[in-house]
Amino acid sequence: MTEDRCCTSGDDGPTCPDRIWQGTVTVEENVLLARDTYRVRFACPELARRVVPGQFVMLRLSGVDDPLLGRPMAMYDVVPGDDGKPWGLDVVYLTVGKMTRWLAKVEPGQSLEVWGSLGNGFPPTETEHLVMVAGGIGQTPFLSLAKEYLGGQTFGDPPREVPKAKKVTLCYGVQTGEFLAAVHDFEQVGVEVRLSTDDGSIGHHGLVTDLIAPVVESSEWPCRIVCCGPEPMMAAAAGIAKELGRPCQVSLETPMACGVGICFSCVAKIRGADGRWDYRRTCVEGPVFDAERVQFD
Repeated sequence: MTEDRCCTSGDDGPTCPDRIWQGTVTVEENVLLARDTYRVRFACPELARRVVPGQFVMLRLSGVDDPLLGRPMAMYDVVPGDDGKPWGLDVVYLTVGKMTRWLAKVEPGQSLEVWGSLGNGFPPTETEHLVMVAGGIGQTPFLSLAKEYLGGQTFGDPPREVPKAKKVTLCYGVQTGEFLAAVHDFEQVGVEVRLSTDDGSIGHHGLVTDLIAPVVESSEWPCRIVCCGPEPMMAAAAGIAKELGRPCQVSLETPMACGVGICFSCVAKIRGADGRWDYRRTCVEGPVFDAERVQFD
């Protein structure tokens, strides 16, 4: 692994670019989890000790110029070393383009270029019942978040304090059951999992957003909703949360090129306190926003 290097863009946003680590890491595992879905694990103590749930890293294939740019990948989990200290990162990805198809072929011992940790992550807000809504590959930021709220693991440097929730529920929807990835990872840490598929092959036959109201309305405790996945799904979830009178945060999956706020390729329409919208960079001012502030097209 290369020596620490820092990016300096002069930006004062939440990402703090002058603290971003950039380097080359060694792949330890790259395993198939479900149809077209993989988990890559790489050693990087510098990132592992800093990252918090909802943040992401940029990954780039080493030694190639096609694809040239890196791709944003949400942190799935932090892997401890033999001494119990943060040692590596797990990233779960879906093969949908040239970069991820090549990434699926990377073997242990090969290298990747990485920079991060990036973005603001989910706020450590006190929540009695956390309801996580994931569509497609949108479950990726939620395993670490669930561990944090269930008191099973801490994240960040220094470790951030998050009030323990009484319950965490994952509503997870995909096209067909073959795409459901590592559901047991969530169940093993104590998450209640509710599934939906578009074709009815597993769980509820319909949209994952159909599961939100039944979970919230039957809960013994006040709920907070967090959501990640396709934009139409997040827009629907935001509307449901508003109808239910529950706070909701969404993690936007806006395409981006640099990840550090320089290129302005990842802007999203975000409403201000005065109700007027402006463009905000998802990479440094997001990816997590209050759902009521996002202007979904």
